[in-house]
Amino acid sequence: MRQFTEQEWDRVLGSVSAQLGRAAALLDGELPPEVADDVAAAGLDLLPGTGEVGPRCNCPDDADPCKHAAAVCYLIADALDADPFALLLLRGRTRGEVLAGLRTRRRGASARQDGIPSPATDGAADGQGADGDEGVDARAAFAAAPQSGPVPVPPVPPNRPGHPAPLPVDPPSSRSGLREDLVALASDAVARAWELAVGLSNDGGLGLDADADLARRAARALGTPTFATLAARCKVDGRELARMGLAWRHGGTTGLGLLTAEWDPAADAPDAVDLLKAAQVALEDLTGLSVTIIRNRVTAGRAQLRLGRDLLWYPYAMPEDDWEPAGPPRPDPVRAAEML
Repeated sequence: MRQFTEQEWDRVLGSVSAQLGRAAALLDGELPPEVADDVAAAGLDLLPGTGEVGPRCNCPDDADPCKHAAAVCYLIADALDADPFALLLLRGRTRGEVLAGLRTRRRGASARQDGIPSPATDGAADGQGADGDEGVDARAAFAAAPQSGPVPVPPVPPNRPGHPAPLPVDPPSSRSGLREDLVALASDAVARAWELAVGLSNDGGLGLDADADLARRAARALGTPTFATLAARCKVDGRELARMGLAWRHGGTTGLGLLTAEWDPAADAPDAVDLLKAAQVALEDLTGLSVTIIRNRVTAGRAQLRLGRDLLWYPYAMPEDDWEPAGPPRPDPVRAAEML
């Protein structure tokens, strides 16, 4: 591809920097599609036009492009999907060079405004950004925009998750239950977005493995008609899925791990003996039965306390033939035993 000349890059950066929103998006690591319009306003094309890409290959195929060159074009398209800034590199400037040029122009525009303070540093140790320039104070840049008005106040998240928008069209009738599945997934996405907005989650659960994510969804579906559908779709026994959901509801990833795994407090907890002794006394007082201690599990009859790696006590009960989470964890084994 043909690379822009220095004079052409000056025109491109001047056109982009004149659009405050676009410049801010680029400086924030995003490449909005409207940048192509800014480049067009400078009399150039960001995307390659007809005949501009020149494939070269040493194979004997006389097609243009040959299958090898066509494959390379597909790979470049994939690379641009993954990192749109690579398109700027094909035109001759790295991402850092483009951002440095935009910062310089935005700083110059701010300095020309009456009453605008000197550019502030971005907090680096030497008072400059990683590319060597000082950056632009955000409030000064916003105030310099024509008719910008006051700095907007971010909206406060609602008190509870909202509802997903209705499906615009009905799914194919050949796929039974597809509508319900889509609505359930959309509702789950809404709930995750709300948890991110109010600070209850760091990643909305996107980093969970399949088992943990299933437990998270089961916890949300407990007591609703969706639960049976979820168990059937995942081919998991309903009772086992309920145990997973309860473990997640009461303890998240730590609680789910305690459902099946044991660990040795004596090897990792400095006060393990005192912790286990306190749990033993709590269960003895509660049940009047003899107590057994196996690793992190303290058991008396059908009552049990499990010590998590967070050093909280998780109550478990055996109503039938297997242990089930019986409530949220407590730092005091006496308080945890009260839920049994």
